[in-house]
Amino acid sequence: MSEGFKKLSILMPVFNEVRTVEEILRRVQAADSRGLDKEIILVDDASTDGTGDVLEKTRQNADIKVFSHSYNRGKGAALRTALEHATGEILLIQDADLEYDPADFPKLLQPILDGRADVVYGSRFLGGTHRVLLFWHFAANKLLTFLSNMLCNLNLSDMETGYKVFRRKCLDGITLKSDRFGIEPELTAKLARRRYRFYETDISYSGRDYNEGKKIGWKDGLAALWFIFRYRFFD
Repeated sequence: MSEGFKKLSILMPVFNEVRTVEEILRRVQAADSRGLDKEIILVDDASTDGTGDVLEKTRQNADIKVFSHSYNRGKGAALRTALEHATGEILLIQDADLEYDPADFPKLLQPILDGRADVVYGSRFLGGTHRVLLFWHFAANKLLTFLSNMLCNLNLSDMETGYKVFRRKCLDGITLKSDRFGIEPELTAKLARRRYRFYETDISYSGRDYNEGKKIGWKDGLAALWFIFRYRFFD
């Protein structure tokens, strides 16, 4: 394995996903990690639907670590907790629903393993198979990506994607602060500021609507506008 890459840490925030978490864990464990050992770090963000009971059953698996928050703090806070316990040279963020498919791991990992990239984003808008859903969610995503690109001097097609992969060393010296979904523009701004090499690849996407448990809403979109400016200029 080039550059001494041996382990992939899969960071998985979980909140009220009792219906999906067992299946996504099965898919992650079965996924092709390009020869890397896998560790899965689950952070239960104070779920109230029985998710915690499901996760307790996984503790006997040597490749799974489970941590819990005593109260709901948000995706960003859960990722920070996961990062504290990650030991891999490559980090991959995986949502606990079934919107993102671990079968895309090889595409996401290969640019880093080849030595071409420091950061890889999986884009929902580059031609992969995806479920057709909400126009205004799509429009808000494109607006946020446009503003982030303009301020960070990038040409990403999907800044808000849940699939972000990066070398562990990229986060050395970076302090992450966002508790909720502001973690997406924060990561992008702080990695771009350090001029790391970004790549994108197409991924499949099976999006949910709000009746099916989608959690990000218009308030998170408005907050993201502020975070894009904040983390580019003030932090």
